[in-house]
Amino acid sequence: MKSPLRHSLVLLSACALLLATLSGCDDDSDPTPDAGAQLPEDSGTPDSGTTDAGTEPWDGGYTVLEEHGDWIDRGRYAPCNFNSQGDPTTVRCDDLSRYDLSQCSPEALAQVAPHGIYLSDLRGEVALPDGGTRSAPGLATFKLHSDGGTDTMNSTPLVARNTDGGTFFVVGSNTNRFNGAITITSLAGCQVPSPGIVTGCYARCTNGRFNRAGTFEAHRMPSQRGESESSGGLRLISESPVALADAVDVYVTKNHAYVVSINNFSGTRNGGLTVFDVSDRAHPLFKASISLPGDTSWNGVWAKDDALYIAGNRSGIVIYDISNPAQPEYVRHLPEGTFGVHTVLVDGNRLYGMSPGDVTVVYDVSTPLAPVLLQRITVPGEPVGGAHDSFAYEGRLYISNAFGGYVVMDVTDLDNVRHLGQYVHGFDAFAHHSAVGTFAGRTIAFEGTEFSGSHLRVLDVTDPANIVKIGEFRLSPVTSIHNLLLKGNLLYIAWYQEGVRVLDVSNPTKPRQVAHYNTFRESDPHRTDNLFEGTFGIRVPGDGYVYAADSIRGLLILNEL
Repeated sequence: MKSPLRHSLVLLSACALLLATLSGCDDDSDPTPDAGAQLPEDSGTPDSGTTDAGTEPWDGGYTVLEEHGDWIDRGRYAPCNFNSQGDPTTVRCDDLSRYDLSQCSPEALAQVAPHGIYLSDLRGEVALPDGGTRSAPGLATFKLHSDGGTDTMNSTPLVARNTDGGTFFVVGSNTNRFNGAITITSLAGCQVPSPGIVTGCYARCTNGRFNRAGTFEAHRMPSQRGESESSGGLRLISESPVALADAVDVYVTKNHAYVVSINNFSGTRNGGLTVFDVSDRAHPLFKASISLPGDTSWNGVWAKDDALYIAGNRSGIVIYDISNPAQPEYVRHLPEGTFGVHTVLVDGNRLYGMSPGDVTVVYDVSTPLAPVLLQRITVPGEPVGGAHDSFAYEGRLYISNAFGGYVVMDVTDLDNVRHLGQYVHGFDAFAHHSAVGTFAGRTIAFEGTEFSGSHLRVLDVTDPANIVKIGEFRLSPVTSIHNLLLKGNLLYIAWYQEGVRVLDVSNPTKPRQVAHYNTFRESDPHRTDNLFEGTFGIRVPGDGYVYAADSIRGLLILNEL
């Protein structure tokens, strides 16, 4: 979550506003909300919603659930402490002797494998204006090698590591690319409450000055829940690597899969478009790789007839002619703003493009290869982060407005777009993606946030002026949900390191997992400790298959349930 190629300055500014309370946005962590770009619904379907998925046993009744944000304070993670006494300019966070580990278990730590990829939940203390403190979340990721590879923290080489003889101590350094601040983060292990989980204490110093300490819980990826590779009959049909950096979205039409990729974190590999002939789903055939000079970080994709629309993080909307589906031909760009377009959606004859600023552009695509600008939609107020993604359903546009919340707009008449209401999750939640449908006569939104610990919320949006939460579904406290797609009573979710998850939402108040496929493999080439890595995009076009875009593995085709 760190590369400027993967996010906008607007989103980083949003993070800066939360520095006082959200340690996950410390100036050393430089987070990036995503590279996600796909919207729920299948190829070739003009509407982006599900008409009526409502069946028994739900009768439309529910209890309103209180909103607590994404992060749950579970108390201290370990019985250790960091001694921060003294002049803050002389307190060294990388000094292991400052950690009181007297109640820890070196025997258990000695059994921890000397390699692995970990995502960590940090629980720190933040000073309040009245002199008190409050607990606040944070994030640290790290990757350890036992074969001489480069150990990293937050995708940057470690400056120190001691994991021998019952000691577990790793130290990372991160330079904020915008203000030059250098932050040292040190993690001292204490206990191993279960296989694959290490708890302990951490400390952070910025520009040589102590600023925070607390406890951490580090989970080795993939999450340790005793899961098999798959369940519920979900199985892998084929896997097709993508050479163009990190695959993040896929659209399927004309028996071809169009996979778009963003530039990788280090900037050593460019993204672009990869085309596969999937007439034989078990044996996709590579057809083309396309990358334009200076315009390679492509984040979302959609198609209508012979037009392919690509969301370019710098360039705006890129249009290709796919009348010959195996060999797309460049048509034109639709430039938009400083930060381009992050996601795209086609609903009937409208093309929506979401800018990382606060603007959603709308084009008439009655003639698909010749879009005509109809409107620019701006959410009222002062959104933080801006339009990240959206979902069109029954005359409304449901905008995932980053730290500004989940916003509902009436777009029936584009000359009179009206703000109907919004749902704000709390200080730590980033509205990212959603799918909307009708259940038992009520309009229900399945809404996913992003960042560590994010999860699925089920919202009753029947009355947009009074949106309430009626259900939710969580997995690991350290991973992030990404894109989702509603198909009847099943919700297909791309959940980064958690792979593909399928939930039965026939009773929206009680989503339950009915199938999964774990896509994360620690041994894959290019695998890093990045929070935003794994399964990004998902499509279920109704041909009997599920198509997933995995940043490391490429195009995965599974069977549809």
